[in-house]
Formats: sequence, structure tokens, C-alpha cells
Amino acid sequence: MTNQNSSYPILCASFNQDYSCFAVGTKLGFKIFDAETLRLCYQKDIGAFGIVEMRFSSSLLAIVGAGEQPALSPRRLCLFNTTTGAPLQELNFLTSVLAIRLNKLRLIVLLQDKVFIYDINSLAILSVLDTVPNPKGLSAFSHILDACFLALPASTTKGSMLVYDVMELQSLCEAITKKGKGKLNKITFLSAIDAHLSPLAAMVFSSNGTYLATASEQGTMVRVHTVPEGTKCFSFRRGAYPSTIFSLSFGSFVQLPEFLAAISSSGSLHLFILGAASNQRGKNSSSFIGGMIPSSILDPAHHHVLHNAVVEGVKSYAVIRKVEKISDASGSGTFCFRATVSVVTYDGYFREYIFNINHKNESSWTLEREYNLLTAISDITTRS
Repeated sequence: MTNQNSSYPILCASFNQDYSCFAVGTKLGFKIFDAETLRLCYQKDIGAFGIVEMRFSSSLLAIVGAGEQPALSPRRLCLFNTTTGAPLQELNFLTSVLAIRLNKLRLIVLLQDKVFIYDINSLAILSVLDTVPNPKGLSAFSHILDACFLALPASTTKGSMLVYDVMELQSLCEAITKKGKGKLNKITFLSAIDAHLSPLAAMVFSSNGTYLATASEQGTMVRVHTVPEGTKCFSFRRGAYPSTIFSLSFGSFVQLPEFLAAISSSGSLHLFILGAASNQRGKNSSSFIGGMIPSSILDPAHHHVLHNAVVEGVKSYAVIRKVEKISDASGSGTFCFRATVSVVTYDGYFREYIFNINHKNESSWTLEREYNLLTAISDITTRS
């Protein structure tokens, strides 16, 4: 996530693909932390950075300057090696780089009205997409190779989106492929998935690429669509009054319920429970993992909120790092579920909350850790 308000000490924050590490960019440089231990693994103080993206736990970073120093142009993407502390390759663009997405095979660069898709090993351009104006670089990316999808806004006036298969280089919506110059493929989209009446503000894929969650600029509703069908399957009411949703995050684990987190400008952290499996849709159950009502607003019992999780109005980025099934302490033989939600706030803090819920839908929140990211000092200059 890139910070549009330079008054914050943190300019950007991002977790790697398995949530084992996270990075923050500041006006001085960037830092990389171990999410489990909060150890500062790497630090580089060479100027302001607006984008820092990791590729899993490797030494490869994709970084973009914030434009506060001439050498750190927002139009220049640098692939950086933290082991050697040196750039590997630089890519220059005509306009500012707004977002970067990457996995083991693809590098995706988002500009205001174009998306470049590269082979990450050769840096050959595989495709160029012309998009609607997207000044915030809004997108969602499913990094797994067998469901490697990229979702983009399809309109500036309503909440519609396009989904693109980054490995097959084709739209999941109806599309026409045109030959561009050389070997590039220009894609013209003909249809889109309608999610909201207002323009999109946040979007995210589930870990296996089967769900796509979205929120609009109104921020009152969070909706979930299946992929690749594009069918709306869940709707959650976040609140009655408009609020800016800063981030959405799925916590999706095998044979456990699907959790979806949202953090908003009101300072509240919301957790929605989708259900245990798609074959439960249509059942009316009072259990907290039952009752999945297609294309309708789920019962409030599926919505759990922690007020004042962060300071109201401070931009924040939240992810569900873990979901675990644990035995009920009462000895009844039933199980509870525990979700670990990590939050990076752009005023310089890391907070981690533990959410517990039992089979009676009784839930609790606990602040497990709080840490000042700006005062952290590294005793290690490289990471493997």
C-alpha cells in the first residue's frame, strides 16, 4: 500500500506473499521485518521510497522512489538484491509507477492507465494492458501459479472490475486480442464484473484465488465474488455510515473457515466469517460457520468488530496472518478458532490482535503485541 499523504512517517507498507515478512518505506529509506519475531532483518537508508515489494522470503525486492530525491524517481523501478546491497536491474517508465505485484514468474507494473506484465527472470514484456485511469494503482493479485489472477478497476464512475489471467495472458471476461507492435499483445476488454454502484476503493483475492472481495468508496458494504465465474456469493454490511476502507485481507486455510478482515478510517477492525466450505451455501444454520446465504447480506452474527483498533483517520494496512483450530478450554471436546491479525499503521506502529471465537459464536479480541517500527535498529544488514 502506497501512502498518498506524505505527512505520515511511513510512506508505504507491504507483506510478502506468505505473510512471513513485511516491509515499510519511509522518508529515510526502507526496512524489512520478520513478522513472527519483529526482528529488523534489513535496513537501507538512502532516501524516500514509495513502493517496496518482496518476492516471498528471497533477497529480491522491487522498489520505487518517492520522488523526494532526484536519484529516486517515481518513474524508475529498481530490482534490488538485499544480499549484495546493490541494484540488479532498472526499468524506466514515462509516468509514475503506482503499484507493483510479483510472484516467482511474473512482475506486474501498474501506471495510471497502463499495466505492464513481465517475465520476472528475463524481464521480457509479455503483455501491455490499457486501463481506465487508475491514479491510486488499485489492484488485487493472486500470486499462486495455477490461479494467477490480476483484478483491475473497469470504470471511474462505478465499482466494476476486470479479471486477467497473468499466466495465460488473457482476460477471464470476454475479450478481443489484437496484435500490437513486435510480440506484444494488446487486450481490449468487452465486459466486466459489477460489484458496487460507487468506484472501488479496495480489493483482494483469497489465498487460493477462488474469491475476490471488494469495497467501494462508500465503504458501507463488502462484497465477495467467486473466480473465475464472477458470481456474487457474499455481502457484508460494514456499517451504516460511509468510511474509507484502507485494506482487505483473506485468511484462508485448508479445512478451516474463511475469514475476511477490513480496516477503515473509523479506526475499527472488522472480521467477517464466510463459512467452512462452498457446499454449505443455502443452509440456514445458527452455527458461526454455517448459514452461507448467496447474493444476500449475511446475518450480523458473521460480523465481528473491534473498535479503536487504530487511531481514527490514520491510514493502516491489516492482514490475517494465521487461522488456527484449537481445543475449547472448557474440556467439552469442541473447538475454537483463532485468527492472528497484524496491522501496520502509517504513523509508525505494528499491532497484532488475536481474535477467538467458539462454537456458540462467542468472540473476544486481545492486543497481543505493539511495536514502534520507526525506532527499530538492525544489527543485520542482509537477509537470505
